[in-house]
Amino acid sequence: MRRTRVAVAVLASAIAMLGLLVAAQAPASAAQIVRIDSLSPTRSSVFIDSPAMGRTVQVQVLHPAGGRARPAYYLLDGLDPGVGQSTWTNATDAEAFFRGKNVNVVLPVGGQASYYTDWQQDDPRFGRYKWETFLTRELPPLIDENFDGNGVNAIGGLSMGGTAAFILAARHPHLYRAIAGYSACPDTGLATGGVMFSIANRGGNPINMWGAPGTSAWAEHDPSLLAERLRGKTIYLSTGTGVPGPHETEIKPQLAENIFLGGPVEVGINTCVITFEQRLRSLAIPARIDYSPVGTHSWSYWQDTLHASWPTIGSAIGA
Repeated sequence: MRRTRVAVAVLASAIAMLGLLVAAQAPASAAQIVRIDSLSPTRSSVFIDSPAMGRTVQVQVLHPAGGRARPAYYLLDGLDPGVGQSTWTNATDAEAFFRGKNVNVVLPVGGQASYYTDWQQDDPRFGRYKWETFLTRELPPLIDENFDGNGVNAIGGLSMGGTAAFILAARHPHLYRAIAGYSACPDTGLATGGVMFSIANRGGNPINMWGAPGTSAWAEHDPSLLAERLRGKTIYLSTGTGVPGPHETEIKPQLAENIFLGGPVEVGINTCVITFEQRLRSLAIPARIDYSPVGTHSWSYWQDTLHASWPTIGSAIGA
């Protein structure tokens, strides 16, 4: 009788341990689309329940009206993204520009000062940021399934979003064929102070992102250190010099900001792009880099370079 009780106890313990093991190995619940709002025949707002983020995330998609299989271009916003829609659709002609092109342009909404990365800690100001998981694991299968995607991707962005695009491409090289950065610094080591200031200036705690500067987590998110992983990718970068150009010749509300803030910021970006180009050259990794003799850190120039980059990016993904 005692042997029977011992055997039953052992079996019960084994079943319990097996249950714990299965639970530990079970994948996290998948992201699901809550709804899709059709804004036009070629533009939709997609609302996604993200387990990683712990909330519903909005993504805009610019897409053809037809159903032919197509690649995707994930296009990230800057430090202060639009509210309710991507600034790409609010401040540029992106919607009209991509109309008729056989590509899904995927525009995440939100992510202020996030660098579109997985933060180590929830932040009192921003909450839970797990953008890397959302953008690389949760979102792509939903886009491909619901918008006739063929699994071929590129990623790009302006300023902070461009830095993030290079980080994500270096950390997930299997996912992207091409990367673009418009006035972006793909060297977080060189730009450590600027990265931390930009987060703190928006009310966040930069230590909550990758911990203290100089730690392994920062190195693991530095495209310059990870540049070898970009080999074989199509790379596009653009930068101005900070000198006022053709978009500063008319009086408009943002004129002073573009010149006195956007000018110095673009000077720093220009230096970073030069340094990153040298890093790529040392590894014999080709890239197309457009250096403009003028141009501030502002949307009119990013619209110009979006247009200029598309033959390079579109060709790389077969769009």
